[in-house]
This record gives sequence, structure tokens and C-alpha cells, in this order.
Amino acid sequence: MPAFRIDPAVAEAFPDTLIALVTATGLRGREPWPHTTAALAELERRLADGTWLPADETDPRIEAWHTAYRAFGTNPRRVRPSVDALGRRLAKKGTLPRINPAVDSYNAVSVRHGLPAGAFDLDQVTGDVDIRYADGTESFTPLGEPGTIETPNPGEIIYADTTGVLTRHWNHHDAHRTRVTEDSTRVAFLLETLHATRDGDLLKVAAGTLQGLLAPHAGHSTVHYLSPTQPRATV
Repeated sequence: MPAFRIDPAVAEAFPDTLIALVTATGLRGREPWPHTTAALAELERRLADGTWLPADETDPRIEAWHTAYRAFGTNPRRVRPSVDALGRRLAKKGTLPRINPAVDSYNAVSVRHGLPAGAFDLDQVTGDVDIRYADGTESFTPLGEPGTIETPNPGEIIYADTTGVLTRHWNHHDAHRTRVTEDSTRVAFLLETLHATRDGDLLKVAAGTLQGLLAPHAGHSTVHYLSPTQPRATV
């Protein structure tokens, strides 16, 4: 089973990082997930009636990611953190995309709690996964663009396994190779904050919410946490 690791240089630069690693095995993505359907509909209804808005870049949770992106040389208004992009899409269109139940679940949790989220199909991951600075030699194929190959900029924070990059700009966009589909049965989901002292409890609530959406449709699920003081977890 792969290990997920925070590189010491990243831990030093972002010492208040906390990442929830929610893993699910035996996922059944082709059956109805009524709780996920309801969670998406509730967010859209609350947006429509004006009782809730997704976090935007003025929110401290999003602002922290903009600051981090600038720190490693990425313009966060051109290349937005995933939760920022998702919230903007919801605010503009009034709906969230429906991809498949597992992806819809983490999207709902992400935008509800204002925390970046992503996921990898563990059957497509090779070796261990490191959250580290890119050295400029890695390759990345964006989700939905199987014919495209990008090279992350040196110093950009990435998730990478032994084959290539799984996520660019820390949490901007996942890779096509490890995308989660309705046929994925072993999946690692990630939720992240750069300010655990402020938002750690929120992150843990979000991880529990996500696990609750997954559990009725999985054989087994677990939650691990990664931080600079506990930088490794095996799933």
C-alpha cells in the first residue's frame, strides 16, 4: 500500500499544514448515492435562496491558499486553488457539476467547508506519493486532457508518485492517469488546510462528513492526518 508523505522542505515552509487523508476501499460507484445527491441539492438550494454563499478569495481560508500560491510562484487568479475555482463556478452558474458519486461527494464537502479537496484512484498510483517541490523534470497530464503533457515549474508544490505528477500547484488540478471514475474501487481523498490552528477542527468535521457520504457505498473507510509533525501515513 502506498505511503503519503509531506516533504521536509514543504513542512518547513508551511508549518501549520494539516491534511486529512480519507481512504475508501470496495467503492461501488455505479449504485445510487442518495446522501450525496441530497448534499449537492441542499447547497444549490441555499445558494438560490440567499442563505449561504461559497467562500471566495476574501475569505481567510481561500486567501491563505492565494498567499501560498504566490509564495511558490503561481498566480492564484490565473491558476486558482481548486476550492476557489469550484466556489466561483457554483456562484456563477448556481449548480455544481455532476461527475460521478465519489467525485460529487468530495466536491460537495469541499465547497461547503471552504477547503480544497481532491482524490486519486489508488489502483493507478505507482509507489509512494510525496507532497514536494517540483524540480522541473516531472511530467503532468491534466484531468480530461489525455493528449497533453505539461512540465511543472521548478519550485511549484506538487503531489507526485514514481511515475509522474498527480496534482499541480498543490491542489489546482488532478492528473488524468489517477482520475476517479465510477469504476474506481480504491480511492484516497484529500482535504487540506494551511492553518490548522484556526481551521483544524473544521477540517476534521469535513473529513467526517466525507467519510459519512462514502461509508454506505464502501467496504471500508479510514481517516489519517498528515502534518509537519506527522508527515507520513500509509493507506
